[in-house]
Amino acid sequence: MTNTAPPADTAPPAPAPAVADASDRPALRVQHVAWDDPRAVAMRARMDAEMNERYTDPGVVEHPSVTAARDAALRVDPERVHATVLVTDDSGRAVAHAALRDLDGEWEVKRVIVDATERGRGLGGLLMAELESIARAGGARRLILQTGDRQPEAVRLYERVGYRPIPTYEPYVDALPNSICFEKPLA
Repeated sequence: MTNTAPPADTAPPAPAPAVADASDRPALRVQHVAWDDPRAVAMRARMDAEMNERYTDPGVVEHPSVTAARDAALRVDPERVHATVLVTDDSGRAVAHAALRDLDGEWEVKRVIVDATERGRGLGGLLMAELESIARAGGARRLILQTGDRQPEAVRLYERVGYRPIPTYEPYVDALPNSICFEKPLA
């Protein structure tokens, strides 16, 4: 399974219609990109930095095996990515990111992040709706996702757009015991 988006070095597709916004901020566009698009890579790096800050406890030294297990559970194989979606501003700057990957035959939402300067504008909901559309078109019966107990805004987003809690699933059961997992049936 490979990402159906064009490689990052090809010409981007025609821009999607602008996202309506009554503020003075620039119009935003939804774009499907390759997993290795530099803007997508940069958004994931920002997410990693934010998550490291949230989940690092001062004075606690994590055993290397715990770190390795967590990193393995969170690693995304680009060959298993169904889609990578960005929301960009008029200049092409990425302000939000999400992806879908194949996880043992399930469609899993991964790496949802909205730039801190753009939060509160509904971009998380916009991303989730786009992922659901992609998954439906791909024949998915449901979407699943994993988040953590120190991400209450993510939990609120998922609940607001219709996700319901499910038991923690692999590969997160042992590697990330603070996981909160969700599903949304698409049928």
